[in-house]
Amino acid sequence: MKKLCMWKSLSTTRQLSHAPTTVFTTRRRTLSSSSSFDIKNVTKSNFESALKDLRGLLRDADFIAVDLEMTGVTSAPWRESFDYDRYDISYLKVKHSAEKFAVVQFGVCPFRWDSHKQSFISHPHNFYIFPRQEIPGSNQSREFLCQTASLNFLAKYQFDFNLCIREGISYLSRSQEKEALERISSIYMDESSDSMFGLSEDADFPLVRMADVLFAERMKNTIREWRDSLLSKGSSSSEIKQISTDPSQRFQMVFFKTRPGLALSDFTSRQLRVIKAVTKKHFKDLAYIRVAGEATSPQQLIVYTDSNDDRDLLMKEVKDGLRKEAEMKVESAVGFRHVIDLLLSERKLIVGHNCFLDVAHMYSKFIGPLPSTTEDYVSSLQKLFPSIVDTKILLNANGVFRQTLNKSNTSLSRAFVSICPHIALGIKTSSLADRPCVEVEVQVDEKRSSNWNSGAKHEAGYDAFMTGCIFAQACNHLGIDFTLHVLGGDLAKDTKLQNYINRLYLSWGSGNVIDLSSGKCTPDSSASSNLKSRYQDISFPSIILLWGLPSKLKAREIRACIAQAFGPNSVSSVYHLDESAVFIQFSKPELVSKFLEMKETLSRNSDPISVLHPLSNILNGEYTHAATYDVYQQICSSSISKKLFADQAEAIGIKYKTVSSRGDRGKKGNQVCDKETEVRMFDAKADDLMSSYGFSETDRSAESFYLDEVLARK
Repeated sequence: MKKLCMWKSLSTTRQLSHAPTTVFTTRRRTLSSSSSFDIKNVTKSNFESALKDLRGLLRDADFIAVDLEMTGVTSAPWRESFDYDRYDISYLKVKHSAEKFAVVQFGVCPFRWDSHKQSFISHPHNFYIFPRQEIPGSNQSREFLCQTASLNFLAKYQFDFNLCIREGISYLSRSQEKEALERISSIYMDESSDSMFGLSEDADFPLVRMADVLFAERMKNTIREWRDSLLSKGSSSSEIKQISTDPSQRFQMVFFKTRPGLALSDFTSRQLRVIKAVTKKHFKDLAYIRVAGEATSPQQLIVYTDSNDDRDLLMKEVKDGLRKEAEMKVESAVGFRHVIDLLLSERKLIVGHNCFLDVAHMYSKFIGPLPSTTEDYVSSLQKLFPSIVDTKILLNANGVFRQTLNKSNTSLSRAFVSICPHIALGIKTSSLADRPCVEVEVQVDEKRSSNWNSGAKHEAGYDAFMTGCIFAQACNHLGIDFTLHVLGGDLAKDTKLQNYINRLYLSWGSGNVIDLSSGKCTPDSSASSNLKSRYQDISFPSIILLWGLPSKLKAREIRACIAQAFGPNSVSSVYHLDESAVFIQFSKPELVSKFLEMKETLSRNSDPISVLHPLSNILNGEYTHAATYDVYQQICSSSISKKLFADQAEAIGIKYKTVSSRGDRGKKGNQVCDKETEVRMFDAKADDLMSSYGFSETDRSAESFYLDEVLARK
């Protein structure tokens, strides 16, 4: 789903180099609606059996293709991928997306080379997942955003939302599992049985209502009758049971751990608290316990113990049982994360298409909170997934692929049709007759097929299959001998792949490539030569951020106003984040501080000179704010999501009108006061300066250009 029409596509190119030909044979098929693609759809009902089979398939795989479908990509227009995004900003936007949106489908497709058939055998799995809360009382948040365009996109390709919500497999991340187990450990670590079972607070349960007093007395008599019958030497077990079982079945005689007891049924929670208090206060040889029942709610019991040691032993047994039950619930709640654990343990080559966002989702959903910096994230990710290939990088790195894909579009479906036409179309074309091909079969359970349905695209399992086919075909063009590789044991170590391993596009719309092995981020050289961008020469120290602008202000109008104040060549470019904010890149870094100081001065003055100043046309009084690029990083790092950038800045406390890169940022509160003093001093100096040249107060509006020059030099 990361190929939404709303995304900015990279104008990048792809690559193919000639290699020995491997014959590709597929059955011709018709592209009718009745054609189907064999795929393993997995929900919670068949997850356990599918996981068992997948374990062996991943162990035998030569590489594993993955793809994710999500509920959205960006929570606001200004969080989309821009040319003006520095690499750390790109990561923050991906991080925010992965944290805010849900994954609803996860495609896993292992590929294994069959040396006898000289073909790949693929096993596409399409997992429906849904982040429901499986552990009662846990603090895990299960809220997520939905982007209407994304949901409409999924619906267009017949995504089954009902199946996902009803039957989707839940999951816990590693950090959530650890937190849940630590919480269980802290609860059951207390050696005090009373504290453990909440008896201490219920022993002093206040009987403030007359109904509680009467009910407590009635329960005391009933429990005493049952207890006395137990201690009566002449009573048989049948007599005891008859005495202790009331007609309404609210008390039932049971044996727990060979001890006689009463099972309590159909009482309200308040009544149970009263019974618990009565038992604790009046019966030293009876223990009130809660144990796991057959239903979701625990079973309440009153159990007879013949000594203090026996009571302590009973409580320990109950405690251990409850702890084991709680740990089993956590283990069961791990759910789909078992698939991720398999991927991590096998350490096989992972293949995705434009997959940096996919991998971030995998980390956020199944590992733990994403690190706050790119460097920490890359370092942690490399330890988890030692070998990742982005097929978009692979396609953009070869001239033959770029030519095949018309030098522009590397979306997954287009790349699949162009690179693997025999699979995508089921036909051979004359233009592709001399192209090296590799055969791929699909196996689901015991059924093998070479019938594909391209209408299934944007279903995660099918997209993972397409990704793997593209990678296999690209490897074949690079001259990789799969048979030799199988004997060698690790495709990721092939020398012909080393230039593509662990190099990912940093965002869904960025030409920057990050090397996971080194942590370095560089522009994609293969893309930049063909990328027709208006912003090729970006200097971040020369950029300011301006927000809270007058409505419907165009870029050319902003440029014209600044040019009047700083000269015709002062602005390199103006770029809108949204309707409320723009980037302004100056031709020289020193113009940034001059603009911020001039803007600060003008915003604190309402005299005729300030009103007539050229910059006043793009300023909106106290509502307009300006800052250096570093403040953009601060705003992007916030988890708050506001539609307009101006509202976002205000929501996280960026309310000061001008932010400069100079000085101590920890003193911004005092900076505003200092600025007020500085502006007053400057106004006085300006008046003195003009008076020395013979200008009166009434002459200032007529000589505004001169004052502009003075302001610009300050």
